[in-house]
Amino acid sequence: MAAEIVNPRSDSTTDSDIRRVSATDTETGADEPFDPAFALHRGGKMAVQSTVPIRDKDDLSLAYTPGVAKVCSAIADNPELVHDYTWKSQVVAVVTDGTAVLGLGDIGPEASLPVMEGKAILFKQFGGVDAVPIALATTDADEIVDTVVRLAPSFGGVNLEDISAPRCFEIERKLQERLDIPVFHDDQHGTAVVTLAALRNAAKLSGRTLGDLRGVISGAGAAGVAIAKFLLEAGIGDVAVADRKGIVSRDRDDLTDVKRELAELTNRAGISGSLEQALAGADVFIGVSGGTVPEAAVASMAPGAYVFAMANPNPEVHPEIAHKYAAVVATGRSDFPNQINNVLAFPGIFAGALQVRASRITEGMKIAAANALADVVGDELAADYVIPSPFDERVAPAVTAAVAAAARAEGVARR
Repeated sequence: MAAEIVNPRSDSTTDSDIRRVSATDTETGADEPFDPAFALHRGGKMAVQSTVPIRDKDDLSLAYTPGVAKVCSAIADNPELVHDYTWKSQVVAVVTDGTAVLGLGDIGPEASLPVMEGKAILFKQFGGVDAVPIALATTDADEIVDTVVRLAPSFGGVNLEDISAPRCFEIERKLQERLDIPVFHDDQHGTAVVTLAALRNAAKLSGRTLGDLRGVISGAGAAGVAIAKFLLEAGIGDVAVADRKGIVSRDRDDLTDVKRELAELTNRAGISGSLEQALAGADVFIGVSGGTVPEAAVASMAPGAYVFAMANPNPEVHPEIAHKYAAVVATGRSDFPNQINNVLAFPGIFAGALQVRASRITEGMKIAAANALADVVGDELAADYVIPSPFDERVAPAVTAAVAAAARAEGVARR
């Protein structure tokens, strides 16, 4: 038996239906103004629906006993058949411990569930991939790893979500070592893939290459570390990363193991001091930290610079300020051009990996995804259009095909 995750609201559900539900919502109070967010989330955003009919006893005997026993026995004799006769090879576990949820921080597993449900329906909507939210009642890295390993027989891949740094690095690494299915921490790698795609197109727009650029990243958490490493892998000229205490550099004696490794890989120019000092003459600013960058620091960047201020809801540099000095401006918000949105990456990356039953997601597969995403823009490339919209129907197929091809080229595909 197979199943698919669907949005439980039927096509016939109207906005007035939702308003009536909200108006009688005793939890929020009848006198409260209508809030569409609560109305939409009531009862959850997803359900499980059968993809085979159960109309009579013959259907039942095939979908369940005794017919199912034949399939179970066949899989027991040949475990690889599980990919053909269950939904395993098309379903992803969306796993969190609720410690780094959106901009809300450590709000716990229950409070994280609306986000995990949202992630699951984005997988389905934008990549055709089924996904199941799993919120764990532990923050211990080894317990999370052991739990996911025990759950893994049910899934074709694992998407780690909203797990705080630095534990997220350890959890991903240990899971990759113990599992033979793709493990992907979207806060790290999804952000990095979309950032690289946008940066490639920004450079192309002004006749430059990645190798010509010096970048500065504000934020040394999961996203900042992953973006820095990924840009180096892709060939950026240089990149420095700043945390709350300034540039992550070899001369600091207060670095964690993760930041110490980062200091060895980044900042080839040997810059020390503050973020503002590093921005002087820089070609690229990438913000994944929050806070506000002074306008004077933005003004000190190189002519024709790129500002990717991706904090939500308040970008580190407001676009009105950034446009005074930068050739290309991007944010994490949907109400400004050039939104750096992870949904452009993770559905297609997993769809491609699952399509070929990849054992893991490699750097080459991620770079292929970024290149495919950048190529979707094509001849429409402009300062306010360096990255496509999540609703561009070309995105997921392009990323899926590129990732599948890269998996085969790198020898991690199993079909």
